[in-house]
Amino acid sequence: MAHCIVPEADAILDKEFPVLDKGFIRLVDYMGGDERVVQSARVSYGAGTKSYREDAGLIDYLLRNQHTSPFEQVVLTFHVKLPIFVARQWVRHRTARLNEISARYSVMKDDFYIPADADISPQSTDNKQGRSDEKLDQEIIDNVKTSLEQGQRQSFSGYTDLIDSGIARELARINLPLSLYTEWYWQIDLHNLFHFLALRLDAHAQREIRAYAEVMLDIVKKVAPLCCESFERHIKDGVRFSKEELAEIKRRLGHDDEAAVLEGKALERFEEKLRTGRQK
Repeated sequence: MAHCIVPEADAILDKEFPVLDKGFIRLVDYMGGDERVVQSARVSYGAGTKSYREDAGLIDYLLRNQHTSPFEQVVLTFHVKLPIFVARQWVRHRTARLNEISARYSVMKDDFYIPADADISPQSTDNKQGRSDEKLDQEIIDNVKTSLEQGQRQSFSGYTDLIDSGIARELARINLPLSLYTEWYWQIDLHNLFHFLALRLDAHAQREIRAYAEVMLDIVKKVAPLCCESFERHIKDGVRFSKEELAEIKRRLGHDDEAAVLEGKALERFEEKLRTGRQK
């Protein structure tokens, strides 16, 4: 199996892509790309790399049919700067390896997240864990930002006072808020990265972590563009049906057997309508 070099990925190594007001994502390293997925899938019968079109078709087939192991052959390492409250959502994805800056050893910087005006909204009335799209008066927005900034300044001032007085860093840190920026190295294989992106690009994910997922997807496209194309087609922008939903589709289309539904052009048109009308 040959070493895989992706020039487009090499060109962005160590480049900072800004996210939110003070955050960023950097691609530190990668192992493999589209070619590695194809090589891994074909290794069982020793066939070499085929044409671009055949490779794209194979990748599409693998992803659509959930043959996941070839995608695990591609590994990416990122350096991420992000607010702690975003990190605590992010770390729920336990299929990665990470190493985070430690406030027990390091004195933290005066870096805190302040949301943009457009991202300050009231609580949603139909989603207990999210915000609504209602627009607030500018006076209310300004008051929210002032309150956040005052709390952050007060907290960081108390932190530095404790540090300057010789109190242990591991104690001085404990009142720092969730808006403080942290940094980590995060390494993950492509299969599990697609799972992360599917969840964190969803409209129900918090806006701040969606911002990181959007930038990360753009970076991954440089490493494995064919894989990302299939991911967007079948997972990000695709739809899946339950047994009951499929039965209802069959009923509405007038088909009696499942094969006719799955292979017919009518179902493809129905899926396209659902994708087009899906909430972004």
